Amino acid sequence: MQVPRTGFEVNAEFQVRAGSTLAIMGPSGAGKSTIVNAIAGTQKIAGGRIELDSKVLADEHQHLAPHLRGVGLLSQEPHLFPHMDALKNIAFGAHASGIAKPAALEMARGWLKRLGLEELTHQRPAALSGGQRQRIALARALAARPKLLLIDEPFASLDVEAAMDMRQLVRDELTRTSTSAILISHSAADTQSLADELVVLDRGQIVDSGSVQEVFANPVNRFMRAVVATLPAAAQKERE
Repeated sequence: MQVPRTGFEVNAEFQVRAGSTLAIMGPSGAGKSTIVNAIAGTQKIAGGRIELDSKVLADEHQHLAPHLRGVGLLSQEPHLFPHMDALKNIAFGAHASGIAKPAALEMARGWLKRLGLEELTHQRPAALSGGQRQRIALARALAARPKLLLIDEPFASLDVEAAMDMRQLVRDELTRTSTSAILISHSAADTQSLADELVVLDRGQIVDSGSVQEVFANPVNRFMRAVVATLPAAAQKERE
């Protein structure tokens, strides 16, 4: 895909294997969010093509509307509907994918039970903790049965314990539902926990790619060296 930005153009080509998670890392301003927006459909591309299951989502001549793409988004801010309780927020995702409202509500109840949040069924977002809101947002995104889930820094605002629990939950649910995903993160912990493959972006260009272990073993720039330096000592030793 090619997307003009102020100062440079995002020009990136990559694939996500079915059922796997690809991480995209890079310094702030590298173009990561531009890629997320282009795949989600909130940003038009100037060239290239975006495909999902052999279906063209965007190219130079067409731009499929976001709600027709089969793409879900889990971002740093949960963006739950403040006037809806937890049950209805989750059901909205299922209903938006074409499931009848009664079935969507039943599916939402199943998600709340699976997440251990049944006591929050009728609580609105304002009454929930940050970790609880993110769990509800994940359930809403996956209840829509997306073919691809975009995960854009969803753990950045959580405390260490909540972030660890959320990573485990995301990993378990992606595996359970066989959902393909793209993870945007600055965190070595996020990438190691969730991703199979890793792409490193710098000023809109891919400067390295491979398995997470391969890319971490030979950091190509200052940003990646700083990322690798945050790894626990045991992981550092294993990497060497």
